[in-house]
Amino acid sequence: MTTTVPRILIVGGGYAGFYTAWKLEKLLGRGEADVTLVDPLPYMTYQPFLPEVAAGEIEPRHVVVGLRRHLKRTTVIAGKVTGISHATKTATITPIAGDESYEQSYDQIVVTAGAVSRTFPIPGIADNAIGLKTIEEAVAIRDRLTSNFDKASVLPAGPERDRLLTVVVVGGGFAGIEVFAELRAYASSLLKQYPTLTFDDTHFHLIEAMGRIMPEVSQKTSEWVLADLAKKGAFVHLDTQVKGAVDGVVELSTGENLPTDLIIWTAGVMANPTVVRGGDLPVEERGRIRTRPDLRVGTDEDIVEGAWAAGDVSAVPDLSGGGVGGFCVPNAQHAVRQGKLMAKNIVAVLRGEEPKQYFHKNLGAVAGLGLYNGAFQSGNIALTGLIAWFAHRGYHGLAMPTWERKFRVIGDWMQNFVHGREVVSLEAVQQPRAAFEEFAARPRPAAPAADAPAPAEKKAEPVAAK
Repeated sequence: MTTTVPRILIVGGGYAGFYTAWKLEKLLGRGEADVTLVDPLPYMTYQPFLPEVAAGEIEPRHVVVGLRRHLKRTTVIAGKVTGISHATKTATITPIAGDESYEQSYDQIVVTAGAVSRTFPIPGIADNAIGLKTIEEAVAIRDRLTSNFDKASVLPAGPERDRLLTVVVVGGGFAGIEVFAELRAYASSLLKQYPTLTFDDTHFHLIEAMGRIMPEVSQKTSEWVLADLAKKGAFVHLDTQVKGAVDGVVELSTGENLPTDLIIWTAGVMANPTVVRGGDLPVEERGRIRTRPDLRVGTDEDIVEGAWAAGDVSAVPDLSGGGVGGFCVPNAQHAVRQGKLMAKNIVAVLRGEEPKQYFHKNLGAVAGLGLYNGAFQSGNIALTGLIAWFAHRGYHGLAMPTWERKFRVIGDWMQNFVHGREVVSLEAVQQPRAAFEEFAARPRPAAPAADAPAPAEKKAEPVAAK
């Protein structure tokens, strides 16, 4: 007699997906369920540290968590889920190698595919801008800015040097403000290495369509951040839209044009459209999977049995009453806690118990604004400056998953305190074979074949007379 165990398929290895799998491994008994996680990347990225990676304060590999290293009892598939047929409980998986997609059956599906950068059809943005959702983007931003300092240092003052040393960030939310402030501080530290460049040669512009920045904090804290950025020579354009970015020239609704070699887009996110549109799970008007407070897919009246969702891809009601539109906002704070609770709820359902509802009151918001500077808001409590910077590092240092990763990040901070931040560009890694190809010996082209001699004409033999 053969027995089968429930098959749990996790779509996405970000915050919610990783924490769901990690917690399931701790809660499930041996042979109680079979867990599979599908993600094209072999790691989870701790996104709150991306601005510090872009500013050379943390080694990039230290802010990612290897899925195979830390998920010992989970089958990890390197691929994308490009279709979900919950009616037949099958998912279409497209592996990262090969062209053949295949169907994978499941009993419970967990959709934690996260979010991607949300852009608008503005001319030039798709071709010239870069987001800040992945570790690769953060590294590319750091390398581009550092390489631009190298190029500008050998140019005379003029439009081209100004273009190389101009940074434009679009979006005044937490991600935009953090990377803007961190890069401003990074550029100031780089000037020590480039005696031909001065502070006035660098130009930093942040574009925000609304009338204020950082809506997660109070107006007073927001104004303090604006004043602090102004003191550091950074310009914030409020009530301003980007009209175009063709050939790297950012055109603003005010009529101003900003030639730049680095445009960073942080103006919002949207649920992963590949997963949302490629399945038959219910979707709400903003393109997220409709999710109940207990993290099962569905509504209060209609439960989609065997389907779960959490994180940025889901619309989870915020029972604390603090969410925008009544739903949990897309941030790491919710995704991590939802992943942990979802693992408990899945195990509860498998064991015939009732799942619990997700309730989490926002602990506040904390932002790093460069070395020794930050902003913190929790309710009516607001902190700025050095103490807020310590709160930022303390919170995220503890929130970084696994002790192994915590020690690596804290070690980077300690090294920087003693030796300073890393200011070397590795932009050449984008074309790693360039140096090899430049000097590699190649076979000489074959000599053209010599023309063969024309065959001699055959003389006609005389015909004998009869």
